[in-house]
Amino acid sequence: MTFATDLMNWALYGAFAIVALAQIMAMIRLWIGPSAGDRILALDTMFVNAMGLIVLLGIAQGTRIIFEAALIIAMLGFVSTVAYARFVLRGDIIE
Repeated sequence: MTFATDLMNWALYGAFAIVALAQIMAMIRLWIGPSAGDRILALDTMFVNAMGLIVLLGIAQGTRIIFEAALIIAMLGFVSTVAYARFVLRGDIIE
C-alpha cells in the first residue's frame, strides 16, 4: 500500500467517526428537544447524516449502486420533513 491509499483510508475512518458522532448528537436532540421545531430539525439532520454515511460506505466499498440509495433517502427525508412540519404547524398534512 502506498501513502496515498493509507491517507485515504484514514480519512474515510475519520469521516465515518465524525458523521456517526453527528448522528448520535442529532438523536439526542431528537430525544430531548424542548420544542417541535427542534425535533423537526433533528430529524432532518439525521436524514442528512444517514445520507452521508451511505455515501461514505459507497466510497469505502468502491461501488456506485449505493449512491442511488443515498438519493432515495434524500428524497424521502425532504418529503417527510415537510410533511411533519406541516402537521405540526397546521394539524393536517393534506388540505
